[in-house]
Amino acid sequence: MKLRDLVVALVAVAATVSIARAQSDPIVGTWKLNLAKSKYTVGAPKSATIVITAAGKGFKVSANAVLADGASRKIEYTSMYDGMDAAVTGSPDYDTVAIKKTAEGSSGERKKAGKVVQTFTRNVSADGKTMTTTTTGTNAAGQKVDNVQVYDKQ
Repeated sequence: MKLRDLVVALVAVAATVSIARAQSDPIVGTWKLNLAKSKYTVGAPKSATIVITAAGKGFKVSANAVLADGASRKIEYTSMYDGMDAAVTGSPDYDTVAIKKTAEGSSGERKKAGKVVQTFTRNVSADGKTMTTTTTGTNAAGQKVDNVQVYDKQ
């Protein structure tokens, strides 16, 4: 086998593994916030959409929201399920996130300047059509956060 054929075969195998992993992770996809099913103690947006894509051994999250006052917010990060801090852009509430897999989905911590300010769980329904994120902690204004966000897969 020529070196070029070997390289092509290895790239094909790597691409197949990456696609299979992405398809096996139920959070991958586009999710739209269902406000009627969600519960907010503070900070309910007018709308929100999250796009989660496979990225290397982890995933990339890009969340776009229209806040209650009409302002737009875009939060982004790339993380793995390794519990290590990953940088977050666009959030006044936290600047890193650390996520681990659980039997039900995933759980994580959001930190601001190294201090945990929020914890959360993220679970996808058995049929893969609904994602629920439950968050507790405080926001940048010091207000208590106890939110349940329900998203529908698009």
